[in-house]
Amino acid sequence: MSYAETLIPPQPAPREVMKPMTPARVVGYILVGVWVVLGALLVISVVNGWDPEKFARYGPRYLHGLWITLSLVFISVICGAILSLPLAVARMSKNRLLNALAYGYIYFFRGTPLLAQLFLVYYGLGIFRPQLEAVGIWWFFRDAWYCGLFAMTINTAAYQAEILRGAIESVPHGQHEAANALGIHKFIAFRKIIMPQALIVALRPYGNEIILLIKGSAVVAIITVLDLMGETRYAFSRTFDYQTYLWAAIFYLTIVEALRHLWAWFEARLTRHLKR
Repeated sequence: MSYAETLIPPQPAPREVMKPMTPARVVGYILVGVWVVLGALLVISVVNGWDPEKFARYGPRYLHGLWITLSLVFISVICGAILSLPLAVARMSKNRLLNALAYGYIYFFRGTPLLAQLFLVYYGLGIFRPQLEAVGIWWFFRDAWYCGLFAMTINTAAYQAEILRGAIESVPHGQHEAANALGIHKFIAFRKIIMPQALIVALRPYGNEIILLIKGSAVVAIITVLDLMGETRYAFSRTFDYQTYLWAAIFYLTIVEALRHLWAWFEARLTRHLKR
């Protein structure tokens, strides 16, 4: 027997204290029970209303719409990320003109609905058709898919710019001072010291923005883009079966859940050095 075991004899585990049943916990249990019942009814409705003929007929269209939705979101997120960097830098600039322009852009596209922006692009830019034809870009704005992509890109760029600006400003100022003391050029310090730390802070907001963009992409169906919601509207117009929208909701929920788990793994992987 060791010296420590002699002085400190083993103690039994502490008794588990039961949490008191408060009104808030009772309401929480009731709400969870309601959601469980609704989920069970939803599953029963899907099973009872299953129609193999409709599934065989409209299933490929749903998959095509899913591909359109994913491609729109992926390309708009990438293009928005590229556009958000100069916007964030201009937003933090001491130049009043650049700061004002970036602030105005972010304020407008974050303060107005994506649907309104989509209509402005799809219907509004047709007024300038002669000018757009003169510069050779009317082919882009006459296509509904490109208009949806453009509207989603400029919308998410505003949100990503604000996310990136907040993340960059959250990096301690001592990092900048240390880089200056070591004689590191500002551009290199920004790229190799500031940005990696800022992106770790921005990971979670970026994931939320992508999820919101996935759900917001359904508005492009209004301008005749046959994305997932567009194909759903087509199927409903032929069948008048409410389960067409139920399947669309299941598709969106699956996409969001898959992205949420993938982003959580990605975040845990990149921040593993911060775990204690």
